[in-house]
Amino acid sequence: MENETLLPEEEVSILTLTDENGQDVNFEYLDCIEYEGVEYLVLMPEDEEDDSVVILEVEPVDEEVENYLAVEDEAVLNAVFAIFKEKFKDVLEFEE
Repeated sequence: MENETLLPEEEVSILTLTDENGQDVNFEYLDCIEYEGVEYLVLMPEDEEDDSVVILEVEPVDEEVENYLAVEDEAVLNAVFAIFKEKFKDVLEFEE
């Protein structure tokens, strides 16, 4: 993916999540994709040099709280990323 953002600079959403070591990590919110009835966040680490994305499953706790879970299933990751690529094929360039 090229160094382009989906949103104008003033509209970029940054999420701060805490990793398994208790460290806060900032991510740029790219999209929320629904796949097989489950929502997934597509995020880009803010401090990374490469343009890799992180896909996390959204687990609702209640009306105001959500947990974000690592996705272990490679097929789900590939399917969600394929949806993301198709949705933004005219906006972003993806490396194969």
